[in-house]
Amino acid sequence: MDLIIELDGGGTKTAAVYRALRAAVVDGRLPAGEKLPPTRLLAADLGVARGSVAGAYERLVAEGYLRSKVGAGTFVAPTTTKRTKSRSVTDPLRPRDDWALEPLATSGAEPRPRYDFRTGIPDAGLFPFDAWRRLVTAELRLRANNPGTYGDPAGHPALREAVARYLGVSRGVRTTAADVVVTNGAQHAFDLIARVLVRPGDVVAVEEPGYPPARRILAALGARVAGVPVDDQGLVVADLPAHCRLVYTTPSHQFPLGRAMSLERRRELLDWARCRPAAIVEDDYDSEFRFSARPLEPLHSLDTAGRVLYVGTFSKSMLPAVRTGFVLAVPGLRDALVAARQLGDGYGQPAVQAALARFLDEGLLARHVRRAGRAYGERHARISAALAAMPGLDVVPAAAGLHLAARTGVDSTAVVSAAARSGLAVDDLRAYSVSDTVQSGFVFGFGATDPSTLDAGLATFADVLARHV
Repeated sequence: MDLIIELDGGGTKTAAVYRALRAAVVDGRLPAGEKLPPTRLLAADLGVARGSVAGAYERLVAEGYLRSKVGAGTFVAPTTTKRTKSRSVTDPLRPRDDWALEPLATSGAEPRPRYDFRTGIPDAGLFPFDAWRRLVTAELRLRANNPGTYGDPAGHPALREAVARYLGVSRGVRTTAADVVVTNGAQHAFDLIARVLVRPGDVVAVEEPGYPPARRILAALGARVAGVPVDDQGLVVADLPAHCRLVYTTPSHQFPLGRAMSLERRRELLDWARCRPAAIVEDDYDSEFRFSARPLEPLHSLDTAGRVLYVGTFSKSMLPAVRTGFVLAVPGLRDALVAARQLGDGYGQPAVQAALARFLDEGLLARHVRRAGRAYGERHARISAALAAMPGLDVVPAAAGLHLAARTGVDSTAVVSAAARSGLAVDDLRAYSVSDTVQSGFVFGFGATDPSTLDAGLATFADVLARHV
């Protein structure tokens, strides 16, 4: 037990030990039921006589702060748990205006609803935990991955090689390990890119509606964020601000509407960026799961001017807990991105990264994606059919990913609130937009949906919607 006491003050050492223990009990640092060390051990730790500690214990027992059990020891009395002090701060520290933010709610911090249609959550029940545990355990051996040294801030070399190979096969992306910078998920990649590219006051563009965390990190770094509308072909390039430093887009599966950006629009966006010093952040977050149609080439593969930074994550294809993503650096930015990674959090977890490299190279991810994709495809089809049959809904076609969107003419916020009271969680399309022309609609995630309750959940939503149409 670490106990800070002041022995130079007035009174005896017994009194000093008494004051320190009493203060720790009163302000809650020693909670009710906490067992105190034997007097001999605490006296040795504090460098005082055993009698000084014993005397302090006896006084605190007599006053009701402690209680002693013969043969068991000395414990903090239960009646003292509410005797806590609150610190009075007259002039509290506050963040700068850009960081006057509250954390967004996360799925793990909320109780799981009966009918779960929240977005961004893969089905953990489909994941091959036994294979993953075997790989991670092997990489946590004493002499594996040089545990006594610091790693490469660009990421584990084997993982960078594996990511480059995987992207070449699965997405047709031409890249090398030298281009890969491993991150703690996609959001970490966005933060690194924004830090090395965007100055306070720079104009950046995001999709409207779009992914809120990307908007938030850009705004928090002082950028002027412009929302650019999305139509059936994707981001409306004609509406991009003229002096734009960075464009954030989700062309393979637009978040949250779900459409893929057309080839014509992709080429238009690349031509636009080629004519000015602007970067494009291509967020390819869940396009591994495809249910129809051949995927279009990523912007990165069509880019001949070095404008596209391709960002990927394993949070959807594997699990959020793996917390690993990557960015493919363009020439001229790699060293800055690696330096930003090193300054921010060092180099990540080498054991997890090494295990992930083997997971990729042994074909385990590809096998998991095929198996999970079949399950997600069935859910996608069932939800699509059910939503299409509901009056007042216009389902947005989507051929990939883990969610579907549907527009509506009714007040989607009111429907979402009513659905929550019925034990059903679904996202409000309005939550992904900040423009004056907010679209009303719903976003149905199906990664976390229990297939056995899927039909009942959709029936519950249909009943709630019918009361508002």
